[in-house]
Amino acid sequence: MNDTTETRRLLHTRKVLCEAFQRSDGRFEIEGRMQDITPGGTDLILKIIPPGAHLHDMRMVMTLDADLVIQDISARIEASPTVFCHEIESAYAGLVGIRIGPGFRQQVKARVGGIKGCTHLTELLGPMATTAMQAHFAIQRASPQWRARLEGDAPLAAPPFIDSCHTHRANGDAAKIYWPERRRQRERIDAAS
Repeated sequence: MNDTTETRRLLHTRKVLCEAFQRSDGRFEIEGRMQDITPGGTDLILKIIPPGAHLHDMRMVMTLDADLVIQDISARIEASPTVFCHEIESAYAGLVGIRIGPGFRQQVKARVGGIKGCTHLTELLGPMATTAMQAHFAIQRASPQWRARLEGDAPLAAPPFIDSCHTHRANGDAAKIYWPERRRQRERIDAAS
């Protein structure tokens, strides 16, 4: 930091909240909400946004099975810069049948990318997908089989997060704990197993 005191004025706030729920039928629901708030207000030509109001307020609810395949999805645009934005909500039902895992973003882009969708709703699918993965891993970690699998002596396929980031690189210290050299197999564990 430098010695001068800089002043700042808030120009924009974006909030993204994703929550995962396990349903009694064994399925998962991921609720995502994205809000853009303009503290000073703005004139968008098609609409005037007063100070503190939402430029965007969008929600999605995604229902997944135990294999992280989308079973149902709904999108709702509660606030947007035009009266036309809500027309695209139903397009997101076209994501039913896609599995969250490798290739997910490419499949989303093919179905609701560009003019086939809403930029902001499509962006929201990224954090919703990672929230689904975290929820799935939480359920796995709660099972007695998970700990037994780590503590066993049998060959162990690569966990799905290996090589997903710096910490979980295959040759790193964390991987040596999760996936000991003496137990390594070449194939990967399916993220849904």
